[in-house]
Amino acid sequence: MTMPHERTRSIIQTRDFLVDLSGDQALPESVRNEARRLLRHYPTSDEVLLAGKVEEQMKNVFTARFLSSTID
Repeated sequence: MTMPHERTRSIIQTRDFLVDLSGDQALPESVRNEARRLLRHYPTSDEVLLAGKVEEQMKNVFTARFLSSTID
C-alpha cells in the first residue's frame, strides 16, 4: 500500500521527469511536445504539498489521506 508521503513524492518526481523530457534535445520533438502539453495542467510541487497540508488539517473530514505535506 502506498503511503501519502510516497504518493506525494511520486507526483513531484513525475513533474520533474516531464520537465527533463521537455528539454531533452536528444528526444524526438513529438515526445518533448507531449511532455510540455502535459506540464500545462500538471500541479507544481508547491501545489501538491499545499493540497497535502489541507488534507492533514481536515483529518476529521477525511478517513484516509491521499497526499502529504512532506515527501519524507
